[in-house]
Amino acid sequence: MERRKFLKTAGLGLAASSVAAPALAQSATMPEVNWRCASSFPKSLDTIFGAAEVISKRVEAATNGKFKIRVFAGGEIVPGLQVLDAVKDGTVECGHTANYYYFGKDPTFAFDCAVPFGMTARMQNAWMYVGGGLELMREFFKTHNVIQFPAGNTGAQMGGWFRKEIKTVKDMQGLKMRIGGFAGKVMGKLGVVPQQIAGGDIYPSLEKGTIDAAEWVGPYDDEKLGFYKVAKYYYYPGWWEGGPQLSLNVNINEWNKLPPAYQAALESACAEANIFMMAKYDAQNPDAMKRLIGNGVQLRAFPKAVLEACYKAANEVFEETSATNANFKKVFDHWKAFRDMEYDWFRVAENTYDNFMVYAMSQDKKKKG
Repeated sequence: MERRKFLKTAGLGLAASSVAAPALAQSATMPEVNWRCASSFPKSLDTIFGAAEVISKRVEAATNGKFKIRVFAGGEIVPGLQVLDAVKDGTVECGHTANYYYFGKDPTFAFDCAVPFGMTARMQNAWMYVGGGLELMREFFKTHNVIQFPAGNTGAQMGGWFRKEIKTVKDMQGLKMRIGGFAGKVMGKLGVVPQQIAGGDIYPSLEKGTIDAAEWVGPYDDEKLGFYKVAKYYYYPGWWEGGPQLSLNVNINEWNKLPPAYQAALESACAEANIFMMAKYDAQNPDAMKRLIGNGVQLRAFPKAVLEACYKAANEVFEETSATNANFKKVFDHWKAFRDMEYDWFRVAENTYDNFMVYAMSQDKKKKG
């Protein structure tokens, strides 16, 4: 009896060792890989910069420390708005950025982040992961020697900080505003003078009066950057960023050198960062908004007439750009069909539920006095 038990146990042990040995051998032969990641953002913005750190930590943990990615803040290796070129040219292996920053190179880049009057974060994820958006965008990015991965989202952003109230479209004329890319071109049709300025340089520009208004992300980041100290009117919504996606851009040559296990670890880490950033902003923005209002911030909604004028201008820009840029038209036609379908669905359940909950809670507050 004891002999049979011993043989059975020994057999199991032998089987286990025969399975474990190749795995251990494989781990021992996996290469040491060290990458540098250039972020477009300052370290002080712990949520948007922190997404790249999430990727770095998860990749290192998943590969037993064999694959390491060191993250550098905007300006440490290259300026925040030059991350794409740094990745494309191989200056760094990867970069964490908002790809609409590169609108000037080709407006098609914006679809990988946000387009005026576009999709929410959930819709953007649906388009990217399931709706064919990732395949379309990777086809485009490949021509720039880059493969990109969704790696963060801020959710619908605020409309920005203004020194004066915006009551009509006329009030927009002549305003120098930190707003770039697609939104800047749309705003330009309303008389705004758009300025493309990296995140870390916005406050001094607003403080010195170099610009009259500025947009960034939302309450949590905007409070950290101190905009409320130099501009009191805080507008919403940021119609140009309904669900802006951040991406990890990776040099294709460096990507192809990675073992499949490392590629899988990196792709999974980016997906985790995509969830992390959205969750962290959603958790932090409510308290930040309360603090801003407590500091005298005047919260304002863009007047409907202003939003309608911006919507009309955005559609004009879409048509003009589609007529001259084949890459843009190819993605835009696919993107627009998906966006329209998503809003047809979201208005049925999501929007109705949200609106009722806002109403119900407002009634509860009235009852409590």
